[in-house]
Amino acid sequence: MSALIIFSLLVLLMLTGMPISIALGLTVMSFFFFLSDVPMASVGLKLFEGLNSFPIMAIPFFILAGNFLTNGGAAKRMIHFASTMVGHFYGGLGLAAVLACAMFAAISGSSVATVVAVGTIMMPAMQAAGYPKKFSAGVITTSGALGILFPPSINLVIFSIATTGMSATGPTGEPVPTASVGDLFIAGVVPGLVLALLLGITTWRRAKKFDYPRMVRATWGERWKAFREASWGLALIVIVVGGIYTGMFTPTEAAAIAAVYSFAISVFVYKDMKIVQVPAILRNAAAMSSMLLYIITNAVLFSFLLTSEQIPQAMASWMTTQGFGVIVFLFLVNIILLVAGNFMDPSAIVLIMAPILYPMACKLGVNPIHMGILMAVNMEVGMCHPPVGLNLYVASGITKMGISELTVAVWPWLLTMIGFLILTTYWPTLSLWLPHLLMH
Repeated sequence: MSALIIFSLLVLLMLTGMPISIALGLTVMSFFFFLSDVPMASVGLKLFEGLNSFPIMAIPFFILAGNFLTNGGAAKRMIHFASTMVGHFYGGLGLAAVLACAMFAAISGSSVATVVAVGTIMMPAMQAAGYPKKFSAGVITTSGALGILFPPSINLVIFSIATTGMSATGPTGEPVPTASVGDLFIAGVVPGLVLALLLGITTWRRAKKFDYPRMVRATWGERWKAFREASWGLALIVIVVGGIYTGMFTPTEAAAIAAVYSFAISVFVYKDMKIVQVPAILRNAAAMSSMLLYIITNAVLFSFLLTSEQIPQAMASWMTTQGFGVIVFLFLVNIILLVAGNFMDPSAIVLIMAPILYPMACKLGVNPIHMGILMAVNMEVGMCHPPVGLNLYVASGITKMGISELTVAVWPWLLTMIGFLILTTYWPTLSLWLPHLLMH
């Protein structure tokens, strides 16, 4: 009954058009005030604890780093390097866009930032080279979603925050530790590379089928020059991921280093960003960070409400008694997350659904790291399908295409992503191989 009241109230408030963060907070406060014995003082304490978290500091720093890189010339040089490497294949500029999105995703951690940075440069270039607008829009919109999966993915940080401190038990009642940000980051590497490869194959096949243009093969000298120019940006991947896994610094410290490094190369190395532009970039990063942190705070309260009412544990017990196995559970998880993607942005989905699904997954023996990657892949698909696919709206602004037209354009790549989602769901080794290799 408590679960029915909570979710009915949340849905009702969201249907009024109220922002998801306020709907979450109002649901929690209303339930605690009218239907619970939990003192309001503990709610205030939980509100403070929601933001008083060291891992949470990684989010504004990674957002700031992404903003510096988007405005500072790193994206432009990565795109040029990608073009010299794969431009001579069928659909060369399309393949270069996929490769550039993968590289930029690995230093920005943001899907939207990747679409903006690569799309604003590649879409006009592809159209000037004779590619159809639908083809270029489909490539950029879907490849930009790699930002959710590759480290330093902000979405994976949010999953770790949403599940930290939750008491979950395994199939035999043993306590299950939550997935750390570092473990999730390294788990995202192999799936990210596989998805980038699959999107590249889809791009190549369509380009070959319709005989789209190819670039002149670059010489090794041109490739080396392009690599040297892009190396400052590419080095950030090594610094962030390498630093975390050699124990030199934590993911949060890596985020701070990434922000300072991005500022330094944008202003003093590439010199594409002027000092006078920095205040505006700081304001944009602060606005995006505050929006996310406000959602996180209210979502922490929502998680506290669910835990205090024992709702995830009750649902886990119910699923166990119904005889649902791992296969059925993971199928239902995918359906729930894909449906939620029609109404909410990825951050809100993870913050609301992770505390509910995580204890149930652990009870059925699903690895927490696998669960985090599975949710990230679902969010990638959600970013690219209507009506609330954020990448669709960003790409629409760049291409001046309607959402319905873009939906048709992304369909071949979206089918590839759905196939990859099924692979990730039922082959956990894809996500767990690299973390297990590094742990042992």
